[in-house]
Amino acid sequence: MRADCHTHIWLAESQLSEEFCREAQLMRTEPIDMTCTPEQHWQAMAGVDKVVVLAFESVHLGISVPNDFVADYCRQHPEKLFGFASVDPHWADPVAELERARHDLGMVGLKMMPIYQGMHPLDERMIRIWAAAERLGMPVLFHQGTTFPRRAPLKYAHPELLEDVALAFPNLKFWIAHWGHPWQEETIVLIRKQPNVYTDLSGLFYRPWQYYNILRLAQEYQVLHKCFFGSDYPIATPEDTAAGTLAVNDILEGTRLPRVDTEQLQAIIERDPFEVLEIG
Repeated sequence: MRADCHTHIWLAESQLSEEFCREAQLMRTEPIDMTCTPEQHWQAMAGVDKVVVLAFESVHLGISVPNDFVADYCRQHPEKLFGFASVDPHWADPVAELERARHDLGMVGLKMMPIYQGMHPLDERMIRIWAAAERLGMPVLFHQGTTFPRRAPLKYAHPELLEDVALAFPNLKFWIAHWGHPWQEETIVLIRKQPNVYTDLSGLFYRPWQYYNILRLAQEYQVLHKCFFGSDYPIATPEDTAAGTLAVNDILEGTRLPRVDTEQLQAIIERDPFEVLEIG
């Protein structure tokens, strides 16, 4: 079974800001095509059995990939596509929109991004959202790490800020995207000690030295079993992400540096996060 727990769709010209698309080119050394229509997404996911598709709301950065847009697409392939809602804490009633996404649109999880939304994850407005997600049985994908937009505040991005969320809402399962880089050490110790917190490996294989160090440290802390597979499509494809993950030891050729266990890496690629998160 192959699952991708981190993918996007959007209409770049109308749903993303020009500033965001321009700054996104900082992510990789080669140019990034920011177009990812539902049709392109469906083709890219041909080799995957189950896929999380993310809405994306940020008043702070002028981005709106609405819940209805994602839900309409997922409704076309309900056996494979699972929509994660997004709400912005600056809205008048984000909890009402989350409830609508769950009950009316059939969305099964929530994507939240304190750094993109310009708000501390322990702000009272955020706390109300976490409480609603726990009540609705909607696991949360957090972008809790650095990102490229100039106006995205790093002070809200550290993974350690989520420990109080994990403790306050023990029945809320959530995972931290991209190992919470560049604070992967915080993510590793957090997922080791908090049973309801996980991570994903998306958006990292193209930085091979950093990726090796993350995975090797995670192996030493014995937390690779708490990592999900994700591509961050359209930034990368599932195929490239899997190949890059299995090739993580290649840069060590001719050295005595310790390797990452490839059996554990293969287990990540084949892991079913939907079973772990009790969705789908």
